[in-house]
Amino acid sequence: MDRAPTIRTERLTLRHHQMSDFAPLVELFASERSIYMGGPIDRKKLWYWVAGEVGSWSLQGFGSWGIESHDGAFVGQVGINKPSHFPEVELGYLIMPKFEGQGIAFEAAKAARAWALETLKLETFVSYIDPKNARSIALAQRLGGVIDPDGSLPDGETADETVIYRHRRAA
Repeated sequence: MDRAPTIRTERLTLRHHQMSDFAPLVELFASERSIYMGGPIDRKKLWYWVAGEVGSWSLQGFGSWGIESHDGAFVGQVGINKPSHFPEVELGYLIMPKFEGQGIAFEAAKAARAWALETLKLETFVSYIDPKNARSIALAQRLGGVIDPDGSLPDGETADETVIYRHRRAA
């Protein structure tokens, strides 16, 4: 699979990233809001990060989607990712600040989760979250994730920096 498949939900379209997604991501990752996502990150480093997630579709058969509202606005990103420094497949998500608090992250992450379970036949995957990111933790829990104290952390990260929420296929 060279491109992200298009997934439509009640209010959103999960689609392959477009060049127009980059400028809003640059703005987000240059801000203090990005501290929970490994930022702030400069434009050059972000280019490699986004390109890696887009290229992951061709290399691994999964990656990140741009999230678009049905009125055409770019509202964030959701992904099933496993860059080389991650020991496990991760469900990750980010919503542009002006769209937070509308249930968009839950709707998009739920769709990505369902796709991963059905298409990739994953039995388990994780969300790596900054322990101070209460919104992301609440979303992981709402999606059924539970803390996994025995999970493996990404290379170079410590338990002070990252908590692992484990997602499993329903029994």
